[in-house]
Amino acid sequence: MSNRNSQANKQAARERLRAERERQAKKDKVRRQLTVGGAIVVVLAIAGGIGLAVAKSGGGGDGSPEDTWAKAKNAKLVKPAHTTGSDGTTVTIGEKDAKNTLSLYEDPRCPGCANFEQNVGDIVEKDVADGKYKATFHLGTFLDDNLQGTGSKNAVSALGAALNKSPEAFLKYKYALYSKKYHPEETGPDKFADDAYLIEVADTVPELKGDKAFQKALKDGTYDRWALTMSDAFNKAKDIRSTPTIKLNDKLLSPDGQSAPSTPAVFNSLVAKNLKK
Repeated sequence: MSNRNSQANKQAARERLRAERERQAKKDKVRRQLTVGGAIVVVLAIAGGIGLAVAKSGGGGDGSPEDTWAKAKNAKLVKPAHTTGSDGTTVTIGEKDAKNTLSLYEDPRCPGCANFEQNVGDIVEKDVADGKYKATFHLGTFLDDNLQGTGSKNAVSALGAALNKSPEAFLKYKYALYSKKYHPEETGPDKFADDAYLIEVADTVPELKGDKAFQKALKDGTYDRWALTMSDAFNKAKDIRSTPTIKLNDKLLSPDGQSAPSTPAVFNSLVAKNLKK
């Protein structure tokens, strides 16, 4: 055999070996992809099962949140104590003969409302106690539709249970719900949909701490129909384009004609300018 043929044979052998290695490498790659892909399919299947379970638990089945609120529409209307009006949708706290009326339009899940309450809420509470004005509260639940969930409705129902206890319990509980510690992030979990969480917040309010009547009313949905009725009244209010909306004697309190005052100084200044003497 010539040296030339020997070299050619060696080259051919190397090419065959290289080709064989490439084919094996491709097989190994496919096998790894199938293994990983199979694992992904299993994970997705498990996740899909969890998602399905979650969907079933909250998607209108018997006892689900949506089912509960659907039934609440036809439930008997129970009006909390300390409300007025045929449907109990007028919530006024303060001296009845006060010359001035502060009106607050809020949704429990509203981050802007939380900001207002954290900065100005204690001033409103003090002004009401001092007789500077009485306050009317208008509670909406539109964020349940915008963000999905039932937390706003559930929180309004809980506020009804607090109001049934006393106006003071209502104010302090509302303030606690909007606090930095307990108010949920707008895009986070719908914490207010959980009765246990609302009770946890209530236990920080002296008037409601360990109160079995409050807890029972919340768990039984005693004021669920009332919460829906309050929401309907809120939706019918004129000139309410966002929350929070704050009015004094039916005049919008706003530094720019749109947003609510977010600092004590701005709020006090606007109130002083619009108080009836």
